[in-house]
Amino acid sequence: MAVWFVFAVPIVVMFFALFMERVEARLRHVAVQEDEVEAFLDNPRPEEVRALYGHGIGRALELFRLRRKGKLSARAKKVMNAPTVRISRADLPKKIG
Repeated sequence: MAVWFVFAVPIVVMFFALFMERVEARLRHVAVQEDEVEAFLDNPRPEEVRALYGHGIGRALELFRLRRKGKLSARAKKVMNAPTVRISRADLPKKIG
């Protein structure tokens, strides 16, 4: 019985390590790169900051990548150039009760 463990455990560990290496390789391509975040934070546009605030770093970096490549669609340009609505405290309703 112990002989099976001596042979089985190293084989299972090797297969697990190979599997995790493949998972890590896929995640490396999908994950946000550090240099992209630095470039984004060096010169963000207002629409990218708006996307960062509203949708998170993924959407903001997607807009940043599209801007760098010059491949923004007409809809994306329209959304990015939409005016920002500012609300003051006086515009908010008063407390009830």
